[in-house]
Amino acid sequence: MNKEGVKTYLVTGGAGFIGSNYIHYMFKKYGDTIRIINVDVLTYAGNLENLKAVEDRDNYTFVKADITDKEAIAKIFAENDIDRVVHFAAESHVDRSIRNPEVFVQTNVLGTAVMLNCAKAAWELPDGSFKEGKKFLHVSTDEVYGSLPDDENAFFYETTPYDPHSPYSASKASSDMLVKAYMDTYKFPANITNCSNNYGPYQFPEKLIPLIINNALQGKKLPVYGDGKNVRDWLFVEDHAKAIDMVQEKGRLFETYNVGGHNEKQNIQIIEIILETLQEMLPEGDPRKAHVSKDLITYVEDRKGHDRRYAIAPDKIKAEIGWEPETMFAEGIKKTIAWFFENEEWMKNVTSGDYQKYYEEMYK
Repeated sequence: MNKEGVKTYLVTGGAGFIGSNYIHYMFKKYGDTIRIINVDVLTYAGNLENLKAVEDRDNYTFVKADITDKEAIAKIFAENDIDRVVHFAAESHVDRSIRNPEVFVQTNVLGTAVMLNCAKAAWELPDGSFKEGKKFLHVSTDEVYGSLPDDENAFFYETTPYDPHSPYSASKASSDMLVKAYMDTYKFPANITNCSNNYGPYQFPEKLIPLIINNALQGKKLPVYGDGKNVRDWLFVEDHAKAIDMVQEKGRLFETYNVGGHNEKQNIQIIEIILETLQEMLPEGDPRKAHVSKDLITYVEDRKGHDRRYAIAPDKIKAEIGWEPETMFAEGIKKTIAWFFENEEWMKNVTSGDYQKYYEEMYK
């Protein structure tokens, strides 16, 4: 922390969906009492438009760099007294991981190793201990735990054994294990959070909720894998941002915290709720209202290795830190749809070009 008492945060992947929402949340909460350095390589899912509102702040810096680039990351640590690392940067789409697993191993595993090594080198004292107040938070997923049975009393806990099924979840499980190893071996000051499915503003429309919103408004087919009864636990992204901040400030070192939304729903239920909410929110006379119909639902071949059910028990984070989700799905989906209505240009920009080619290949 510098002499003015300003904490410096190094946020990786801050131009992505969850990372950009986290940066907005932190500036809203802390204003000029923090400084944020955002490191992002700007893959298809990283979009600096997400951060237009903060780019002119004196206490915000963007650095275009790859987390696998040791020299670039070490330079950031050498030139700045970093207090907190919040490590979002990851390849995160299961379908892409099935098609190209090596990219996921490179970014999610090697990239995490580079981040850990650079933070360790910057923070470690000659006696092997670490500078006071430093902390590394590794943001992960509930998918590392595998799949749950269709039993409403079965949940993922921090003690649930890892059982990843996709190349994506295997790469995230590997990165989690690296962080655990650094905590155990070096007493490296870190935490891990495993969260459920996020939704909200700035989400790239390859993911279910923005895909359905965008397609329904255009009268395009709504692709549903398998029978549509796979269950996910949905977490509004700002609630997740709050959880990350609270773990950074109040979490016990070396602990893992599960962050869940108490919003378990089948994929087909999510789609039906979105259609109903769009009908409710679109004004009379809007021509898009006529497009929005269950007739658009189209069942497609199931995803390979498709986990049946995820559900997180956020008991530990509530008991130890006092965090719990504040946004129920009915409210969160209205906020999300309202944001997409207000940011149609953003959606047009991200759905042009290569994304369209990918969409056609993936859901043909």
